[in-house]
Amino acid sequence: MDYLIEHLAQSLIVIGLLLLAIEVLVLGFSTFFLLFIGVGAIITGGLIIVGIVPSELVFACFSVAVISALVAIFSWRPLKAMQSHVEVSKPTSDMIGNRFILSQQLIAGQYAAQKYSGVEWQVTATTSIDKGAEVEIVSVDVGKMVVKTA
Repeated sequence: MDYLIEHLAQSLIVIGLLLLAIEVLVLGFSTFFLLFIGVGAIITGGLIIVGIVPSELVFACFSVAVISALVAIFSWRPLKAMQSHVEVSKPTSDMIGNRFILSQQLIAGQYAAQKYSGVEWQVTATTSIDKGAEVEIVSVDVGKMVVKTA
């Protein structure tokens, strides 16, 4: 413990980097708490090296708290906006293009049960398709499948 206090500036920088690494690598920016404290610790370590903040534990703790609060105040809105930006994309499936034989008649716009690949699917199509016809999978959603005649 004495070593950490004797080398307070370097200790704060290392602690700040560790907090940033945990925030980014482990938590994936899900909480910004460690990010703010990490940045505050790194800046405080730099200020101690420059001589602006005295190399005493009380002043260092106060400086980390104030700088972390300021970083949180000024970067909260941009970081929150960055975190809430989510790309919505429809998942693709390797089943699209596969063909199979219908076990029952399919009426346009209605769903019919079809066992395919060991799963009971709700199958639909834009046109009516007779029982026993070969169909091709056009799209797949959770438990639902759209087909067309092959």
